[in-house]
Amino acid sequence: MFTEKDIQQIKNKGLTVDIVKSQINDFENGFPFLNIYKPATINDGIVRLSKNEISVYVKLFDDIKPDTLKFVPASGAASRMFKFLFEFYETTVEQYEDISQVEEVEVKIFFTNISQFAFYNDLKAIIKANNLDIEDLLEQGRYKEILKYFLFEEGLNYGQKPKGVLLFHINDSVAKTAFEEHLLEGINYAKSADNKVKIHFTISPEHQEMFKELVLNSVKSLEDKFSVRFEISFSVQKPSTDMVAVDLNNELFRNNDGSLLFRPGGHGALIENLNDLEADIIFIKNIDNVVPENLTETSVRYKKALAGVLLSYQEKIFNYIDEIESDDFDCELTQEIEQFIEQELYYDFVKYEKMELGVCKKRLIEIMNRPIRVCGMVKNEGEPGGGPFRVIQSNGAISLQIVESSQIDPNNDHQMAILKSSTHFNPVDLVFAVKDYKGEKFDLLKYRDPNTGFISKKSKDGKELKAQELPGLWNGAMAKWNTIFVEVPIETFNPVKTVNDLLRPEHQ
Repeated sequence: MFTEKDIQQIKNKGLTVDIVKSQINDFENGFPFLNIYKPATINDGIVRLSKNEISVYVKLFDDIKPDTLKFVPASGAASRMFKFLFEFYETTVEQYEDISQVEEVEVKIFFTNISQFAFYNDLKAIIKANNLDIEDLLEQGRYKEILKYFLFEEGLNYGQKPKGVLLFHINDSVAKTAFEEHLLEGINYAKSADNKVKIHFTISPEHQEMFKELVLNSVKSLEDKFSVRFEISFSVQKPSTDMVAVDLNNELFRNNDGSLLFRPGGHGALIENLNDLEADIIFIKNIDNVVPENLTETSVRYKKALAGVLLSYQEKIFNYIDEIESDDFDCELTQEIEQFIEQELYYDFVKYEKMELGVCKKRLIEIMNRPIRVCGMVKNEGEPGGGPFRVIQSNGAISLQIVESSQIDPNNDHQMAILKSSTHFNPVDLVFAVKDYKGEKFDLLKYRDPNTGFISKKSKDGKELKAQELPGLWNGAMAKWNTIFVEVPIETFNPVKTVNDLLRPEHQ
């Protein structure tokens, strides 16, 4: 199956032949669908905090001031933000009489409001450097020419840059990138007792210089202004998380030069990056979900509240484990702990009437001594994304999971009905505790569910192929974590999926 060159290529990626054979086996057998029991809802898997509780949890977090880190997935180009503009550029004429002749609604919105974007002045300047005037081009209906200087190399090249380096907002007449907004937000909840702010960005290798330039240009002034010290780090997706591709007959797909085709393993590969980081508490938030500095109050308050909830649960778990390990642990406490596991962690597990005390103690510790995550959940208002569910595991236990629609059998009417009954969705607003009761780091790779990968059809050089993704970062990659869902307001969820999202009030 593998040539000597194949084996060397596999080794160069940090993989083994056995791992690649396992990937091929997954292509052949596929991945099982999840078995969802019911959606998590308010008071049945999702916690709704009162105003007083929010204040209590915020104070708890502020008082403890744990070693904190903010983790921001920021890899990939922003090309999908401009998909409708690329399509317009490819199909449009060189000149229009006025904007009313443009049929595409999103394109009309973009050009009608172009001066409201934070990048407008930069675009205006680069067009002027080419002896043109953007206002003249707009008046003359030369929209394609404007896009040339906006999307491509002869101009701002926004179509090929990562979202993190794009100008998102204007605050006090100063344009700021998404990267800078995350730094500002991080000051408000990721600042340690010694005024250190640790933020880690996962980026693509080809974008490293752009981010390093941003660090040089923006960090020092923010440190001086807010009397903090940033500790900014970057990592890229590891080559060892790449997945081999196969053809539609599950045979190895080869490039034109005969080499094996490997593809990135999806965002689930970032569990490896996360596993390498050192902190007591880790916040995670996507690069495009950020608002201007003057509108961060609600987001910051709920971030701290989620962290307070996490610390509260962690304390309970650690105390219970200490009691379990004590010599005077008895059966009455077993009932109390089982009640906590079922009613507060929403983890239903098979119980046995007759079990030796030592076996019982070991079992309870195994259930509780896991990484903990608190996940903000937003009321479902039609936004795409995974949702909170109670899922039946292969061992019969029922646990809280974030579930994507692709993980559910579309031909199972009962399962689809449960999926559609979900009241909330996942805005990717999470806080993690990744150390155990002894203060030692968990090996996060041990808490994945390998049966939650994903297979899709792609193409390369005109040939169809099958691609595989690792278990999703907040799905299968964290399937064996202890999970708490907390309702957060929609104001905390402000993603930028298309460039026109930057025109929404929360981004202005």
